[in-house]
Amino acid sequence: MEWVETTGKTLEDAKEAALDQLGVTEDETEFEVLAEPKQGLFGRTRGEARVRARIRPVQPRPKVERRDRKRRGGKAENGRSPKGAKPTSGNGTTTEPTEPTGAASPAEGRPTRDTAPSATGDAPDRSTSGSSRRRSDTTKGAPVSESDQNVDLEAHTAIVTEFVIGLVDAFGYDASVEADALDDENVEVRVDGQDLGLLVGPKGATLAAVQELSRTVVHRKVPGTAEGRVRVDVAGYRQRRREALERFVVQVAEQVRESGVAKALEPMGPPDRKVVHDTVNEIEGVGTISEGEEPRRRVVVVPS
Repeated sequence: MEWVETTGKTLEDAKEAALDQLGVTEDETEFEVLAEPKQGLFGRTRGEARVRARIRPVQPRPKVERRDRKRRGGKAENGRSPKGAKPTSGNGTTTEPTEPTGAASPAEGRPTRDTAPSATGDAPDRSTSGSSRRRSDTTKGAPVSESDQNVDLEAHTAIVTEFVIGLVDAFGYDASVEADALDDENVEVRVDGQDLGLLVGPKGATLAAVQELSRTVVHRKVPGTAEGRVRVDVAGYRQRRREALERFVVQVAEQVRESGVAKALEPMGPPDRKVVHDTVNEIEGVGTISEGEEPRRRVVVVPS
């Protein structure tokens, strides 16, 4: 992925500028801090913050290591009896504690090693058999092949396309789904047909949700990092919105240039803010700045 370099009075300002250039949200971005402002006299700062940023490659969900739940003598590995264990019988043997059916956490407020949630917040899979765990343990520490590290853009596109086709079929639409390469790192999966407004939603809200779901599907399916970026479009909505936004921004830029008065646009998402920045950059006599915080962040067109 291509890196961009931005500056700002603070690290937060530099990061926000990078997000505007990339047209993505912070959780989709990877940052590298190159310089930080230095503290001067009387609380003043010297210099600027400088960061590098790029769109974060799609990563798989981290796998949770599962330990053998077998207990010897009714004792846990730390020598203490597990919670919920049944009392010791008369012959000195103990009964294996049953798994709790609720989602309550231990009294100490900390998950135990055997029931630690995954990094994504999902509960651990309790249905895994002992034999499956043993097979998993035998592969622990085995070298990971290059194919497990990266999934090329073609495979990434195939996963998203398959998901979109299934979604269209589930809605019962008679529509075509095609993938088109925009450049070496970006692909657009397009859905074309009649009466597809339900998949777009008000102001593209449903389409944005479909895009996020496609990313989740990739997270679950790929064995490693998914290269490139695959975007979903329905009935040409993204292209029409981009063209309409470009026309509107040109009009605003002309007004700002003639009047010399800055004008703030309505809050927009990162992709739309990128369109605004790119459009204004092509017009002499005006520039752009961003202000506010997500989800109310907006672009201000200013005279240069």
